Amino acid sequence: MSREQCCPKFNPDLWDNKTNIWENKLFMKGVVRQLFHMPLNMGPVLSKMFKKMESAGASVPPEEILMLAYDPSPWKCEMYVNVTKEVPEFEAVRISGTFISKVFDGPYNSVPKWIKEMDVFLAGKGKQAKKYYFYYTTCPKCAKEYGHNYVVAFAEV
Repeated sequence: MSREQCCPKFNPDLWDNKTNIWENKLFMKGVVRQLFHMPLNMGPVLSKMFKKMESAGASVPPEEILMLAYDPSPWKCEMYVNVTKEVPEFEAVRISGTFISKVFDGPYNSVPKWIKEMDVFLAGKGKQAKKYYFYYTTCPKCAKEYGHNYVVAFAEV
């Protein structure tokens, strides 16, 4: 990582077309306010989450960070960051299930298109998504520096 980059370089091979089985995988949950799915306070929320995670000694190594986003409405985004133990002031969430992941590269506003592509991809495997999470692998600044804006779709099947 150069001084210009705050996010680790992402390896799409780790997540593309993979089946992930999680049993009580521990995450801390933060909530971001949105206006029609556009985040209004993501930076401050994530900054607070990472500071609290570090001070609690709950951080995973940078290359193992998994930050999932789920939008239950156009006004709210739930952010889930994997941790090694519970973090004070944040809800601990354990996620279990089978998730098929696929990597996309493009602007964030392509999510609706990617969901349609994932639905077709899953149908080809005889599966259907119950719920989608998205892992935005880098911040916009680092995506520009790296020349890729990788986003991983996780479909719970």
